[in-house]
Amino acid sequence: MPSATEARTAPPADDALTPRPFVVRAKRRDTEDTATLWLEPRYDDPLTFGPGQFTMIGVPGRGEVPISISGDPRKPELLQHTVRSVGDASRALTRAEPGDVLLVRGPYGVGWEVERAVGGDVLIVAGGIGLAPLRPAVLEVLAERDRYARAVLLVGCRTPDQLLFVDELREWRARLDLDVLVTVDAAPSGWRGRVGLVTGLLAVAGIDPAGTHAFVCGPEVMMRLVADAVLRLGVPAPKARLSMERNMKCGVGLCGHCQLREHFVCTDGPVFGYDVLAPLIATRGL
Repeated sequence: MPSATEARTAPPADDALTPRPFVVRAKRRDTEDTATLWLEPRYDDPLTFGPGQFTMIGVPGRGEVPISISGDPRKPELLQHTVRSVGDASRALTRAEPGDVLLVRGPYGVGWEVERAVGGDVLIVAGGIGLAPLRPAVLEVLAERDRYARAVLLVGCRTPDQLLFVDELREWRARLDLDVLVTVDAAPSGWRGRVGLVTGLLAVAGIDPAGTHAFVCGPEVMMRLVADAVLRLGVPAPKARLSMERNMKCGVGLCGHCQLREHFVCTDGPVFGYDVLAPLIATRGL
């Protein structure tokens, strides 16, 4: 029987495709189809990551899916993922319970590179589940708040019951150094917040476009509309960064499923400047 020390020593990873076992330590049900999992490495090898990077995460025997990391980059000892059930593998992830073992590869990809915005204004625009990949960027800005000028977070979703990180949004709205605006597409009676598309919040956000760096994540249609809107306001295209997470299968640029003309989303992205994406994401067949 191995000693306690031997039991906590990770086996060598052969390459970037080798998954590592993580244990589910906590779970939170966010919405009817979305859950947040906190994962601890089975061995003493925390997974360090940057805001906007993703992992390939799966349930043994059920496949794996790319999921952006939604946790705090400064706290790598617990890996946090917010997962929406949209297929067999992601459904199995949302059904995982504390004590279950999941397999994780990564982290992969190019993240938000928030440091590009140092000295300037930060505009973060999230649509629905897109707030999860953006949460590490928000935390990074708040952790070094004095390095940035104005910070604005715009959040939109379909209905109030689809909002993510509700308690955290409440805490962020109470801060004096972060402007938070939330809207929903449709609301039941009793909702006292804004109703309308998240693009409508840009008109009241009061950004200084010349000095603004925009970080956008959500459904592709929403991201394209937001990016086009911020460009019309005067934000330079390279300073508008979007996260593309479609069709990724291997995470390391081997399978070609995520190829976007000359780019691979998993290795060249998932975060791209809009100067790169503008001619691509609206083209049928790419």
